[in-house]
Parts: sequence; structure tokens; C-alpha cells
Amino acid sequence: MKHVLISCLLCTPLIPAIAQVPGKFNDTFYLKPVEVLAIRAADKSPFAKTNITQKEIEQLNIGQDMPFILNQTPSVIVNSDAGNGVGYTGIRIRGTDATRINVTLNGIPYNDAESQGTYWVDLPDLASSANSIQVQRGIGTSSNGAGAFGASINVATNELNKKCYAEVNNSYGSYNTWKNTFKFGSGLIGKHVTIDGRLSKISSDGYIDRATTALKSFYVSTAWTGEKNSFRFNIFSGHEKTYQAWDGVPQDSLKTNRRYNSAGTEKSEKPYENQVDDYTQTHYQFFYNHAFNPYWKANAAIFLTRGKGYYEQYKAGEDLLDYGLTEYYNGDTTIRNTDIVRRLWLNNKFYGTVFSVQHQKNNTQFTAGGGWNRYDGKHYGDIIWADVQAAVPLNYRWYDLTANKKDFSLYTKWSEQWSNNWQSFLDVQYRTVHYNINGFRNNPGIIINKSYSFLNPKIGITYTKSDWMAYASYALASHEPNRDDFESVNSEPRPELLQDIELGVERRRKGSFYSANIYYMKYHNQLVLVGNINDVGAYTRTNVPNSYRLGIELQAKVELTDFANISANCTLSENKISNYTELIDDFDNGGTKNNFYKSTDISFSPAITGTGSINFIPVKNAGISLISKYTGRQYMDNTSQKSRSINPYFLEDVRLSYLLENKLFKATTFIVQLNNVFNKKYEANGYTFSYVYGGAVATENFYFPMAPFNFMIGVNVRL
Repeated sequence: MKHVLISCLLCTPLIPAIAQVPGKFNDTFYLKPVEVLAIRAADKSPFAKTNITQKEIEQLNIGQDMPFILNQTPSVIVNSDAGNGVGYTGIRIRGTDATRINVTLNGIPYNDAESQGTYWVDLPDLASSANSIQVQRGIGTSSNGAGAFGASINVATNELNKKCYAEVNNSYGSYNTWKNTFKFGSGLIGKHVTIDGRLSKISSDGYIDRATTALKSFYVSTAWTGEKNSFRFNIFSGHEKTYQAWDGVPQDSLKTNRRYNSAGTEKSEKPYENQVDDYTQTHYQFFYNHAFNPYWKANAAIFLTRGKGYYEQYKAGEDLLDYGLTEYYNGDTTIRNTDIVRRLWLNNKFYGTVFSVQHQKNNTQFTAGGGWNRYDGKHYGDIIWADVQAAVPLNYRWYDLTANKKDFSLYTKWSEQWSNNWQSFLDVQYRTVHYNINGFRNNPGIIINKSYSFLNPKIGITYTKSDWMAYASYALASHEPNRDDFESVNSEPRPELLQDIELGVERRRKGSFYSANIYYMKYHNQLVLVGNINDVGAYTRTNVPNSYRLGIELQAKVELTDFANISANCTLSENKISNYTELIDDFDNGGTKNNFYKSTDISFSPAITGTGSINFIPVKNAGISLISKYTGRQYMDNTSQKSRSINPYFLEDVRLSYLLENKLFKATTFIVQLNNVFNKKYEANGYTFSYVYGGAVATENFYFPMAPFNFMIGVNVRL
């Protein structure tokens, strides 16, 4: 592992984006996978983007989940249920939550088809297998899977490793956090075959009480490459077992017990020890790439994602009638309630295909592609124990529901270099979605049979001269509601529509990079988070007719000397809803109380975020990075009330590294990561709900505190 200058992901790297220049065939033709090139934004594409290289990923991958590896990219906010970045984590980009961020793995959709969110915990240590990551902000270019409605993240693992390697990466840190990874690769065997693999294990006690995490995963990929054809087969799987911590900490407990966890406390005497989320997800991916000639190439892939798991809960005093059971008579005693332990299961299959044809000759680049996928899900619940066991049949199943979703899309992309300075870009996507939901656990009578059709055009122009680039683009995107929306809103949820205008300028010179990007994102029927969550920690949403996000993203990086550089980014934004009506449950009189707001802030959308980094190389092969991040105030609902918000926070981290080469092993890297060195007490996420009771409005706030000062120490050995 060769040493590179320690750098944080604070701005677009000085390395050009991935590009493929046609020419004669050679043994490096498939180093840039066709399936990834089809959906990524190229260097001159008129969209805001950040490309993250494998070396940058390795520098940051010391045990925390994928969102924390992306934490220093512009307009990003991350959070963690357990408080230390291990286990369930979340990410927002420009205030857009994970249900609107399109995520693909090697061009294959990863978003959960029903919730549309991304659960990185299901694929622990995926970053250790990633060759590169591209983050697009805004609508960006057309991709596969759930429509990008504010951002997209593309992770690539398929790049060809021509040389054999073996690595052992081990980390230990605060809260008994361990990460152990073994990676290997055969390199090219007989100039055609490669095999890559990984085994990972991550565990942590978590900062929040009992928020333990036990994660295991593996990755195996084998490929055959020839002059005109290549085949690749990937199998990767993850198993997570995490103690539930999605209830948050009541506001009153923040000063007395910031690590409080209410999960499992319905059991008397001591919390239920197996209040866990237990889930296994396995991915099968097969790719075929073909080059017809130096100018035309195509790819097709088929995939299957298999998931099965449950979350287990101890519930006290449950009404037997709520579970479809009758009252139990024990002599003269009528039993209507009992303590139970229940498991809520999800058993699903997600399968389909993606494909593309690409042409590049002279000044023209053309791509046509698309995909089809289907989700088949089973939702069922079992009672595995009851305090009054005679009242409940053994392993009683009180609901058994099915759901499926179909998604089909086609897109074309065309870019033309009209002169030495001007390039145009055109992108049109057609997408259809069909839901078939046969009831919900709490509302088994709700049946959904709904179809949507979307046409999503994008157009842009780029001007380049010497070390300057400027661009402008307009994009339109549509997005369907998710499963929870159909159950939680008062009326049928409507699809969202977004118009996105991006204007950017950047300058790249040797040793420096500067950029500014202005965006205006205008929504119709945006599904905004209303502030409260359901019983599994998912936020509920409602349509608002008119809203917008207006902002500017500034980035800079300067190499001051051969041994020091600085980098920074800052996002200033205004995120508003026009004519918003808040609905508050009225427990005194029934119904709801309505509060009208002419203009108000969109929830979880801070007006300012920023990062900064100072990086030194004091001696050869040693690095010191001082990393800062600021996140402005986030309102937990759409009323702009400070009493229902997350306070701003400023964090400082320190990263130390040293590379020892050709001493016993080929390379040994020592890493010390010191997080939150100023011991800041802060919360990165939360939720709120209000109601009328006793003639007054009562508000209850819950927060997800993050860890104070903590550390990770890593030793990475390349054999």
C-alpha cells in the first residue's frame, strides 16, 4: 500500500473522473467496468459530483459505516443510532433523506424497494471492497432503480485488480469496537482470470446503552476477461444483529443520562436481553460485457438479492384481541392481557436485470440503457413466548401479508463536443412503477394496487477553457411514495415532482482546486418528514404542494507546500415550504388542531454545513490531519420552532498515520483516529410530536446523542 498525501473528502479530488477513450483493444480495456460508466457522470457532465478513489476510501475506512466515510463530502450530514457510527447509520445530502438518494452497487439498485431507504448495516464493511464511489448531488444523470430525487451514490467493486495481493486490516477503539478484515486477490491468472475475496467482522458495544452490534460479511468475485468479452460473478453477503436503539433519548434525559435506551424496558426488573434486529442479506450479481469494436460496447447484468430477518420485542400487557385471539378463561378469572415476546419478520427477494449500450467516436458519446426489477416481500409476525402461555398457541402467527413491486426504466444519454470549448448533454429517462400491497400489520384491510409512469428529461451545457470549467443544467425527476406513506397519511399519497437547476464553475490548477455550484430545487408535492416516527424508527411523511431548496456549494483545496495542504467546503442554503398546515392531535376534543404557516423551513435541512481540513506530512510516510465539521440548526418538524430542533454543532477530529514499508511485511500502515477531540455533547438526529391535552399543546422531543471523545486505532498489513 503506497503512501499518499493524507486527504479528507472535502472537495472533488484533483484526479479526473473516470473516462474511457476508444482505441485498440488491450488488456486494460475492462479496467473501467461498462456497467459503472453507463450511469456515472463524466468529468464534463453538467452536474455537481464528487469522485472518491480507493486510496481515499482506505484512509477513512477504520470501522465506521459507509455514511461516515462520506461525511466530509459537500452538503452531507450523517447520524448513528448507537452513537458511534457502527450499526444503523443514516445520511442526508442537501437535506434529502435516504429514501430519495439513489444507491447502486456496480450499477445494480440497492435501495430497499418498499421503504426506498438504504440500510448500510446489511452489508457491513462494504467499503473494504469498493474500488471507487461517486456521489452526485441534485438529480444528476439517469441511473437504475429508485429515481434520484436529491442525490445518488454509486459504489463500484468490479474494477480489475491485475496484481495479486493479500491484506489483514484490524482496528480497535472506544466502546469495545472491533473491526477485522481479510482481503485477497489472485491478480490476473493466465491473462484472463481474477479472483477477489473478503471476510469481515465488526462488533461494538455502542455509545448508547445496550446498543450492541455484531456484524459479519463476505465478498467473493471472479472474472474472466478477453479481448472483446468479459464475465464477472459476485456473491456478497452480510449478517447483522443489533440491539435496538431507534427509540432515541427523551429530551429530559439528555442532561442526566445521555446513553439511555428505552428498548426492552417493558420487561420488569431488567431490560429484555434479546430486543434485537437480526437480518441477513445476500447479493448475487452476474455481468457480461462485450466490445463490438473500438467504438461500440454493451453490457448486461442479472441479479438477485435475498433477505430474511426479524426484529424481536418484549411487549408488556398486550391485549389478546389486538392479536386476533379471544379472551382466556382460567376458572373464574378472565385474562384479556398478557406479556409477550414477538418477532416481526421480513422475508424478501429482489431480482432483475440492468443493461446498456455505449458508443463513443470522435466528439460524440451515446448511451442507451435501462433495467427491470421485481420485489417480492413477505411480512409476518410470530409470538414466540407469552406470560400466560395457555392463552396463546405455540409460535402463533397473527398476521401474514405479501407485497410486490415492479420497476422498469429506459434511458438515453447523448453528449457532443461541438468545439474545443463547448459540450452539450441530453438525458431522457422513462420509468414505470407498480405497487401491489396486500395489507399492513396495523391495517390489514388496506389494499394498494397502484401504478405510476414518469418521464425524466435532463439537459445541460459545459464550457471549458484551459484550467476553467463552467456548466449549467436543468433536470426534472419524479418519485413514487414508499410503503409507509400509503399507511401513514390521511389521504392517498401523491408522487413527487422535482425541477433542478444547477450552475457551476470550477478551476483546476496544479496544486489547487476551486469550485462554486448554485442549485435551485423546486418541488411539487414533496413528501416532507413531519417529525414523528413509527414503531420501527422510520419517519412519517406528508405531501406539501410547494417547496424549494436554494443554495450554493463552495469548495477549495490548496497544496501549500510539499508537506502541507488545506481543503474546505461550505453549503449555504434556504429550504422552504409555502403555505404549510401543521396537524396536531387534539386529545381533549378529538380530531386535530390546525396551525397554518405562510413560509416555514423544511425539516432536517440546515441553512449551513461546512467542513475543513489541514493536512501535514511532518516526516516521510507520516501524516497528520486536523478535520473540522459544522452543521447548522436542524428543525425536526416543519414549523421552524427552536424548541423542536437539533442544536448546531462543531466537531474537530484528528487523524494520525504512518506507513512502514518492506519491514517484515510489504507494507504496514498504523492509523490513529481521534473523534470529537473537544468532547462536544451533541445530537445528530431526532424526532418530535405534539398534541393537545389539558387545554394546552404538549411537545415531546427525542434525540439521538453522539459519542463524546472517542478513538479508533488501526493496523493494516499488506502481505
